[in-house]
Amino acid sequence: MNKILPLLIILMLSSACRDNVKNSKRIAVARAGNTVLYLDQIPPIVQPGTSSADSTSIIKNYINRWAKKELLFQKAEENLTSEYRDEINRQLEEARADLAIYHYQRQMMYERMDTVISDRELEDYYNANQASLMLQSNIVKALFIKIPVETPNPGRIRSLARSTQQDDLQELETLCYQFAEKFDDFNEDWIPLDMISVELPQEINNQESFLRRTTFFETSDSEFLYFVVIRDYKLRSSLAPLEYVKDDIMRMIWNLRRIEFIQSLENGIYDEAVRNNIFRIYN
Repeated sequence: MNKILPLLIILMLSSACRDNVKNSKRIAVARAGNTVLYLDQIPPIVQPGTSSADSTSIIKNYINRWAKKELLFQKAEENLTSEYRDEINRQLEEARADLAIYHYQRQMMYERMDTVISDRELEDYYNANQASLMLQSNIVKALFIKIPVETPNPGRIRSLARSTQQDDLQELETLCYQFAEKFDDFNEDWIPLDMISVELPQEINNQESFLRRTTFFETSDSEFLYFVVIRDYKLRSSLAPLEYVKDDIMRMIWNLRRIEFIQSLENGIYDEAVRNNIFRIYN
């Protein structure tokens, strides 16, 4: 075996360049009982640049693992009782049926199920299910800025951050791209306050009180200045804004639609079988 392995490595590398392995003569690598392991059955487990010694060890280990598994399988096949054989066949048939059904359902969903969810459907679901759409955390629309303490004229950045004028915000963006370690308005989306809190040098205690009294927050450590602008907020246990839970609602609607589609598919096949006398129950 040790004399064959270096040659085997060369063969594996060269065979990777051939597109038509099936049409070439198969090269036997090892035999375990009545089963042969062929070269084209070995996956590309040797990475480029691996030394000859390591390559030999990797391939030898693979072959030994294959042999142990194959020999154990053959021994099991020879010695299993008829009851275990029947149980294996039953499980295989059941698994095959489940897998075929699963892929058929997916195929029909891709071909026939309506996947477009309108804004009206989103709003209707939102209005009808508000009790299950309460916030589990405090959320904000905010601006977060983190700048090194040596940034020139940090007061200008502080002043611009507190402004609501478009010209000021454009100047702020320009300065932050020059000096800021981090500058993020989170695409003006709702985000959990915790997403900002973890960026600060100290934890925000009593988030609800903080949000009620804060529109601008500043803190620092030895390296950075941190500015947080709170533009809007919603407290936990209040109704989540539609835009915040929109993706969740889309997943819920899609999942309900999927369940209804599968049930309709099953019932349609069943009803067709009854009509055509393909399915019957004998008395």
